Amino acid sequence: MTGEFNLKNYRKRMDGALTSLKSEFSGLRTGRAHTALLDNITVPAYGTETPLNQVASVSVPESRMLLVSVWDKTQVAAVDKALRTSNLGINPIMDGQTLRIPMPPLTEERRRDLTKVAGQYSENAKIAVRNVRRDAMDALKKAEKSGDMSEDEQKAHINDVQKATDAVIDEIENALESKSAEIMQI
Repeated sequence: MTGEFNLKNYRKRMDGALTSLKSEFSGLRTGRAHTALLDNITVPAYGTETPLNQVASVSVPESRMLLVSVWDKTQVAAVDKALRTSNLGINPIMDGQTLRIPMPPLTEERRRDLTKVAGQYSENAKIAVRNVRRDAMDALKKAEKSGDMSEDEQKAHINDVQKATDAVIDEIENALESKSAEIMQI
């Protein structure tokens, strides 16, 4: 009667939190300019928060320069403000509908700040994984209460859920260690 509980679905959701974390990490600056740096930036455009890549194109003309070409000239100020208020520590230079973003070398203090931001991202991912674990545990309790699953089956599934949770949290911590080392070594 264990057909009701499918650990793969919960593991897939946990892995989604890890994938999201890696995406957020790609937006943290590590000294070189790359377009993924601006992937998490949203712009208040047309009455809603819109991803930057839907209102402008981003390119890397030099290793320490990003170029943001805004398609609609009425959105240039909004894009400029969104870039300035991001936690990336960048200062765009407006040139018509184009924003040039020089990438200054990272100071020791800025590296520490970016490491703290990476820590916040990883903590949010851990919270997401724990929420998935809670959902799985609730489903197991309901299945056992309704008689769809024996107490022994429930305990076995609880152990499996905990092992999956621990594995994903370990991967999150490893990703954080790796990203922190990458930020600090520059």
